[in-house]
Amino acid sequence: MPRSESAAATRRGTSAWRDEVVASFVVFLVALPLCMGIAIASGVPPALGLITGIVGGLVVGLIQGARLQVSGPAAGLTVIVAGLVQEHGLATLGLIVGLAGVLQLVGGLFGGGRWFRAVPPSVIHGMLAGIGILILGSQVHVMIDDAPRGSGLQNLIAIPEAIWKAVTPSATLPHQEAAAVGVMTILTIVLWMRFGPARLRKWLPAPLLGVAIATITANVFAFPIAYVTVPENLLSSLNIPTVFSVSQLPTLLGAALIVALIASAETLLCATAVDSMQGGPRTDYNKELRGQGVGNLVCGVFGALPMTGVIVRSSANIAAGARTRWSAVMHGAWLLVFVVAFSGALRLIPLAALAGLLVYVGAKLASPAVIGKLRRYGTGEVVLFGITVCGVVAIDLLSGVLIGLALSAARLLLRLSRLEMFVEQDPTNKRTVLHLRGAATFLRLADVADQLESVPPDHELHVHFDELDTLDHAVLELFRTWADQHHGRGGSVVLDWEVFEQRYHMQREKGQLGRQSEAPEKEHNQLGGNHGSAESQRSHPDSHYVEGNRRSTS
Repeated sequence: MPRSESAAATRRGTSAWRDEVVASFVVFLVALPLCMGIAIASGVPPALGLITGIVGGLVVGLIQGARLQVSGPAAGLTVIVAGLVQEHGLATLGLIVGLAGVLQLVGGLFGGGRWFRAVPPSVIHGMLAGIGILILGSQVHVMIDDAPRGSGLQNLIAIPEAIWKAVTPSATLPHQEAAAVGVMTILTIVLWMRFGPARLRKWLPAPLLGVAIATITANVFAFPIAYVTVPENLLSSLNIPTVFSVSQLPTLLGAALIVALIASAETLLCATAVDSMQGGPRTDYNKELRGQGVGNLVCGVFGALPMTGVIVRSSANIAAGARTRWSAVMHGAWLLVFVVAFSGALRLIPLAALAGLLVYVGAKLASPAVIGKLRRYGTGEVVLFGITVCGVVAIDLLSGVLIGLALSAARLLLRLSRLEMFVEQDPTNKRTVLHLRGAATFLRLADVADQLESVPPDHELHVHFDELDTLDHAVLELFRTWADQHHGRGGSVVLDWEVFEQRYHMQREKGQLGRQSEAPEKEHNQLGGNHGSAESQRSHPDSHYVEGNRRSTS
């Protein structure tokens, strides 16, 4: 290689690594406050959120299937984790997260990654919006240095009370000071996102700036509010799982399955969004699911929070110029260095500032803007979204998602039951024409049978199915059985069985089916046989029933 080309290649390589380092530092600045805030919202020490962020970078970043995706603790799991900690205790969290990782790893090994893409977007968005509402409802109380209520609905109902505490002076309780810190954080984020110079926003993310300004203000004025607690030694904050009895396993497996399903769905949804933001290699969904499984297994060993792929950090990674997986890996290294070397600085951060950040995150998750996007696909998608949101908020996360999935399946069954049938009778020529349009499935089997039984026994039945979209095995067998019986009564059926079966197998598109049907029709014409098109059927007054190599003439 000439010296000039070698030098140019070296400069390109140096520039590429510089871009990765810059992007990793930007992602670190975004991730730092979010890791702590999500941990607090989940009811666990902030250090456990930081450990998950570190594992998401140093471990998952090396083996993930979505090279530009960033993994770490996610707001979408806060409600579930908080409930698990409340029900089973913090000591059991690591076992549940580790089991969830095993389930994800097994799912990825057996090709389960693609199945999570089958969840309807309206249900996913409804789940995220419901989570956003629950986060907002709980963190409003933390933002005024008050305790969240017992349930999501109770948190929402008590918001007016929280606002009253925030605006009412108190000589003994610091609600006003904490509320001022939280509101300052939110206003800083919103104003910086809206009016901050783009070049500066790249280096100084809005969440970090909001928390930094609120922290400086709280410490300068010595507000008597709650602050983050972080141990001097990160190792002392590890939440190593305790030994459990076999009798606990079914309960823990059930909890782990919920965590694995939600985390996998959120991760792969994020991966799809990341693919749409960049033009490089697409996500290997099974590899990504395996990587997340390994990551959650490691987090389970440390007793940390579960992780997912997260869109806020991933989009910041791409916007900062990342091109490879190394930016995600290095962001984990930055987190580790900061926690080890500067843990004292974390103790200066007010909890109200992190709660304000999460109120903003919750409001973004619950943004009504998604309704406008879903409306383009029909009112049904919006209704499904709304019902999922209500289920998540009013009952719990799993119930809301299951309700959304059940209604989505019911809608699919309704669509599969839409079948139009009409019959043309010609008594003079003893000819009946049956037109089928829509979906002929077992849901309408009785109606199809009624139409066939209405055909006079000595008539020739022509079946027109050009506009038939779906045909299932039950209806196909009904036609076969009825055709044999009708032939025995002296009638006949004119139907291209080869093309009819192709509709059942759904192996070719409609246009291909039409082209392939031409050859069988010509062959059947030469035999004086059966045809699927209306024109060919009208040209054949002779009645024949053909199936495979068998032909019966009435």
